[in-house]
Amino acid sequence: MVVRGNSDWNMVKIETDSGLTGFGEAYWGRGVKDIILGYLRPTLAGQDPLDIEPLCTKMTRFTGGAGATGGATVTAISGVEIALWDLSGKILETPVSKLLGGQYREGIRAYWTGSPQDMLDPASCREFAAFVKRHPYGITAVKSDADSFPGKYDPQFQEPGHERDGWHLTRKDISRIVRGFGNLREALGEEIDIAVHCHWEFDWTDALALARAVEPIKPAWLEDPMPPDYSESWSKLTAASPVPILTGENLYKRQGYLPFIVNQGCHIIQIDIPKSGGLLEAKKIADLAELYEIPVCAHSASSPLGSLAAAHCAAAIRDFRAMEFSPGRMPHTDAWEKAVIYDGPVIKEGKYRLLDKPGFGVELNEDYMRANLLPGETWWG
Repeated sequence: MVVRGNSDWNMVKIETDSGLTGFGEAYWGRGVKDIILGYLRPTLAGQDPLDIEPLCTKMTRFTGGAGATGGATVTAISGVEIALWDLSGKILETPVSKLLGGQYREGIRAYWTGSPQDMLDPASCREFAAFVKRHPYGITAVKSDADSFPGKYDPQFQEPGHERDGWHLTRKDISRIVRGFGNLREALGEEIDIAVHCHWEFDWTDALALARAVEPIKPAWLEDPMPPDYSESWSKLTAASPVPILTGENLYKRQGYLPFIVNQGCHIIQIDIPKSGGLLEAKKIADLAELYEIPVCAHSASSPLGSLAAAHCAAAIRDFRAMEFSPGRMPHTDAWEKAVIYDGPVIKEGKYRLLDKPGFGVELNEDYMRANLLPGETWWG
């Protein structure tokens, strides 16, 4: 079923004849539910849920003509795979992180995606910083947009060098970004990390100019400054950049990450775990990155269920840095947390909390889910 939250959550449920149930979540997007019900459900019926990797291989082969190397098909498989892990943890009465090899850490550092209303206004930055610092989540890192500056401060695209359907950073844009992120650093202080966020818009000359522009605030990373697919320009940018370059949320499976890793096309890879292949595939991607001394972060636009599933995987990755919390269109974090039943807050003291309970240790809040079903959806319809 699809539920309206900070994105449109594709929720997955696997039932067994023993009465145990596993819950998972696939990354948001249209078509995922149809793939699960039309292709994947018949493939899994009657199978042993503990055979997770063989079942993923079977699902991939069965959907070979439906785009099983990327896109919505891999995302659908990811959601089913996550539900299989939750089910397996319940069958074996073990937290999923233990099944993935064990925990390197008990909590996963969360970074908050959000920006001040006006980064060029120091008062607006101070207001945003005060909100972050007093929030009960205890957040220690934020990620704010740099790519929004051209459209935000020149909404009619009248300034020389701006085009409505083409993104280029002018000297004026760079100057504004320097001022804006300087204001944000001053407001947040040194104790809260700042990541600089883009959405795949720029060519490598603009990306390098941006990296040099934000270097004074010592950002945790510069995210997705160029289009998602690998080219040698990613390696050139990574070699020349004075700040860490991060990318990966739009890649699928090890094959998508391989050129970035072996060609040093970024300093940090970022995996969207409910999108790129699921928990075991994410673990394999991280193991590959570890051979090249490349650390890992996780992108997330998921419900608490999908986020906690990803956090169990992150706990089993040796060189893991942080995972996103993105409230998106939800008015406040309480609404996000109400989607599930969990023993205590999902995020506390700046970290996703993992419980020593079978599976992911989380159940869906049926009342919330029913009340927020996407129009036309029914409860597990």
